[in-house]
Amino acid sequence: MSNKWTQQDIPDMAGKVVIITGANSGLGLESTKALAEKGATVVMACRNLRKAEEAKAEVLATNPAARLDVMALDNASLASVRAFADAFKARYDRLDLLLNNAGVMAIPRELTEDGFEMQLGVNHLAHFALTGLLLDVITATPNSRIHSTSSSAAFMGAINLDDLMGEKNYSRWTAYGQSKLANAAFATELNRRLRAAGHDTIANSSHPGFVMTNLQTNSMAESGAPLGERILYGLAGPIMAQDVGMGVLPQLYGSTAPEAKGGLFYGPKTLRMRGYPAEQKCNDALKDADLLKRFWEASEELTGVHYLD
Repeated sequence: MSNKWTQQDIPDMAGKVVIITGANSGLGLESTKALAEKGATVVMACRNLRKAEEAKAEVLATNPAARLDVMALDNASLASVRAFADAFKARYDRLDLLLNNAGVMAIPRELTEDGFEMQLGVNHLAHFALTGLLLDVITATPNSRIHSTSSSAAFMGAINLDDLMGEKNYSRWTAYGQSKLANAAFATELNRRLRAAGHDTIANSSHPGFVMTNLQTNSMAESGAPLGERILYGLAGPIMAQDVGMGVLPQLYGSTAPEAKGGLFYGPKTLRMRGYPAEQKCNDALKDADLLKRFWEASEELTGVHYLD
């Protein structure tokens, strides 16, 4: 890996089809801009179509040649996930990159349409289902990739198989950590299964470090965050956070760099908070084959989407 890999190092993406969930803001929008600039057709999979169209117009204002396709996807609804997958397959016959980016962070306990705890449902289960429903198209596309956007919250996160939905005990930050570790666990186990099945598709994951995006704003607004948390963001953000252009590099690296590998976790190299992308250790849970298998099986049962054996 180059010590200073940047968006300029993204290879030519002409002719490639990319799906980015949550493409209308934050890391998703930045990824949309970067991949469209390199010639990819980017399917912007978004819940709020008005905001998605505004984001599309923003990209086109600086890149009129961008190939963008806005499609509806609500990660809080498995029916929406299935409808999106069907609509995509009716429109496209290849998928070079699925970038599972959409997410919510540290919100009060809510349930999705399907009765899942919202953070696990939106951040992990919807992406698990989406990937499974599109897997035939992905694996039929040579050298395709599946990338999952995690968070530094995964470092200390834990997957509680006895209380996945936080029904016995709920903390918004514990639930967030679980959902973000789930992203990395999913990528790790998916890559293992893809290799075992003989596919050349790879799956990996990343975290952006400390980046201030709409995630923090939405989290504080929805949770009524305590004063200390607001002060932390207000003081630490301007001093320690890197901009979204740097924060997006780990996921763009894992998604596009020829040297990026399946099953690995990437993040910013300086104190794991800022800087250029590098391979990193995420969490010892990713080495627990039994946990990964059991969590995979639980995800299949919850979503009704079944994958590779």
